[in-house]
Amino acid sequence: MKYALLDRGDRLSRQLCEQFHTLAKDKGFTADDNSPDVVISIGGDGTLLQAFHRFKHRVEEVSFIGIHTGHLGFYADWKKDEIADLLELMKTTEPRKIQYPLLRVEIQTHSSSAVYIALNEFSLKSEDGSTFVAGIHINDEPFETFRGDGIVISTPSGSTGYNKSLGGAVIHPSLEALQITEMASINNRVYRTLGSPVILPKHHHCDITPDPEDELAIGIDHLVLEMSGVRSIVCKVAEEKVSFARYRPYPFWNRVREAFIGSGKS
Repeated sequence: MKYALLDRGDRLSRQLCEQFHTLAKDKGFTADDNSPDVVISIGGDGTLLQAFHRFKHRVEEVSFIGIHTGHLGFYADWKKDEIADLLELMKTTEPRKIQYPLLRVEIQTHSSSAVYIALNEFSLKSEDGSTFVAGIHINDEPFETFRGDGIVISTPSGSTGYNKSLGGAVIHPSLEALQITEMASINNRVYRTLGSPVILPKHHHCDITPDPEDELAIGIDHLVLEMSGVRSIVCKVAEEKVSFARYRPYPFWNRVREAFIGSGKS
């Protein structure tokens, strides 16, 4: 098995990285940063996001595994003292491949067009923090004119992040959908928006048309881009999916409970 390994960069993660390499060599695994079969991240969910974007060009050929150095995450579900156990299972057991939907974002400017893939979410706001104004179309039909701080469009697995902090719903990743959530929309006698999250299924798309003169701050997961001259943004569920190699069960709703409620055990 060929693997690539990324770590958060702190002292503990580097130590765990060295431990992983040593044990993996004993198991007969080969480190390969160009064409791995599996990508392992050591750190947390943020580290796995970085790993995803580094290998997104091979997203349909690789599986991801997260080892966390703090609390259990939604993507990093192995503890720092379980590396030997994980490698033994990687050597002896066929994993269950769990696939999560991704978000496709196409941004068109006056002179170019670019496509981005997000694992968690896409966010859009004015670069200077002023009121953001944009037309929202769903399936090419006008839906609303948004005025407020900005918009977040999330994947099901990303629904527990930025989206949830804005009052969005938590969606199980088995559902191929995207969620549109408003940031502090302006609603009065003059300006109106729906004011609640909207969930679109696969094969539906959301078009956002900001003022081309606006300077925009665009977030693609942990990446932040500053753009101007944006004419349109088209968001929909991507055809590609991300795969996670599961060597033991850890249901999504257990992750949600552990992250936000607690185990409930006395």
